Amino acid sequence: MRPEAPQELLSAAARWTVLSRRERARVGRGLRRLGWSYREIREIVPVPSSTLAGWCRDIALTDAQVAAIQERTASPRGMPRDTQRKRRAEIERIRADARVFAEHHMHDPLFVAGTVLYWGEGAKTDRLLALTNADPAAHRLFMRWTRRFHRVNAEFVLSLHLHHGDDEELARQWWINELQLDVPDFTKTFTKPPGTGHRKNRLPNGVCKLRMRRSADAWYRTETWIDVMRMRLASDSAAQTC
Repeated sequence: MRPEAPQELLSAAARWTVLSRRERARVGRGLRRLGWSYREIREIVPVPSSTLAGWCRDIALTDAQVAAIQERTASPRGMPRDTQRKRRAEIERIRADARVFAEHHMHDPLFVAGTVLYWGEGAKTDRLLALTNADPAAHRLFMRWTRRFHRVNAEFVLSLHLHHGDDEELARQWWINELQLDVPDFTKTFTKPPGTGHRKNRLPNGVCKLRMRRSADAWYRTETWIDVMRMRLASDSAAQTC
């Protein structure tokens, strides 16, 4: 049997339709603190599971409450679950493989050049393998490196950053020609409005961000390669000072 709830909470639950969002959250959290499972709470109040989980995400049940829920339901339903456990294990495997791969390719000029380029110019957040640069030669190197060491059939998405007055269509065609893309895919272009600062360098074709599709694993792999290279350089520098 689920834990007994104070009459105050039960009365509030009975008036659910007239409660404010804050009052509803108070009811849900109050029942959760008593050791009710999510299913048991939703039996008396009509709240989506995702909303209820959000209200109660910081409430930690005691071991006794966890055991009681398991005994009442004979299932883990309503229990906090680590939904990212498998993904974290997969990422650790990717990183472990990447460390070994990097050590075996430190003498490959393309591997080193591409990794150093990404170290300096690549995206470091959002788990997206992407390079932002105004030089198409840098992007060609990035594409070649990506298709050699990540995915041979890697596909890319382009995003342009232009200034007011630049010709977007001409800029797009210029980047298509420079990168030799047969079926280019552009996101919406960002155009900087006038009057936002003095332009010292004119870039009529703008700055291009080139992003690899479905690149989360490649991003983790690349970050590990950079870490290996950073440690290798630190070790070499320490050896030279001895």
